[in-house]
Amino acid sequence: MKKQLSMGIGALVLAAALAGCGGSSGTSTSSSAPPAASSTAATSSAASSPAAAAEMKTASSSAGQIVVDSKGMSLYFFTKDVKDSGTSACTGACLTAWPVFTTTSATPSVDGVTGTVGTIATPDGKKQVTLNGMPLYYYAKDKAAGDVTGQGVGGVWYLVSPSGEMVKGAAATGY
Repeated sequence: MKKQLSMGIGALVLAAALAGCGGSSGTSTSSSAPPAASSTAATSSAASSPAAAAEMKTASSSAGQIVVDSKGMSLYFFTKDVKDSGTSACTGACLTAWPVFTTTSATPSVDGVTGTVGTIATPDGKKQVTLNGMPLYYYAKDKAAGDVTGQGVGGVWYLVSPSGEMVKGAAATGY
């Protein structure tokens, strides 16, 4: 009973801490993010230290094969970003709804992702992961692995295929 109570309290503290990170202004990339936005667990293809963040893999979804982080959270492209520009077009309030997918690794590891993986610098010095020269984002309303609720939002946000293309098909509720 005590173990369950302490785990519940721990979950509440974590939720409060994540909620306190939101609401940034300007071009800062600090924002409320779904689990694992900036510190994902390492997989067997990388070192077992948290420094090997930003791991990516593929998953089957209602929209087809997509790219997800190591926790299974869906990743998205923003059509207003310019390929290979080295910058993100999502700034200010946009970052609250679409937190960036970051890494601490110079070369993020992947499993099943065939597109070219890289990073760009964020205004606050973090490394945002890119696929085929396009920055990657989470959708804040995706709460669990398999959620794909950001697909097609505003006609400018799309899931990412393993080859690094935008998935333009409609998605249902998850994978």
